[in-house]
Amino acid sequence: MNREDIKAILPHREPMLLLDRAELGEDGLSHAHYTIPEKPFFCEGHFPGNPIVPGVILCEIMAQACFTLFIDALQEHLILYRGLDAVKFRETVKPGDDCEITARLIESKGSLYVCEAQLSVAGKRCAQARITLALTPKQ
Repeated sequence: MNREDIKAILPHREPMLLLDRAELGEDGLSHAHYTIPEKPFFCEGHFPGNPIVPGVILCEIMAQACFTLFIDALQEHLILYRGLDAVKFRETVKPGDDCEITARLIESKGSLYVCEAQLSVAGKRCAQARITLALTPKQ
């Protein structure tokens, strides 16, 4: 899926749509990509002269990448954060970096789903997290 296909499913819009491409692989993993813009709004003050993508933005990128795991349900449901665990930041991510994100479903209970996600740049793992999401009916 390209950016326009993603917009047809996710409610996110610029500047908070943080995926360029995404697909559900035959391996059951969500595979997504996002190129950090050269001058993203979230780096304006983080940090002047040395822009680094904030960790919370990396978590949002990973959470958005999880959506392909639930693509069939998203026509009638909204997917929302319910928790973040085991978050680790290993390398910095900078404007211009091409992020590769993988996510997999590891557990579900009722409307709660736990995914593991990781974000890499040039083959180096930069961030990882266990993300709990909930599918809620659209209103």
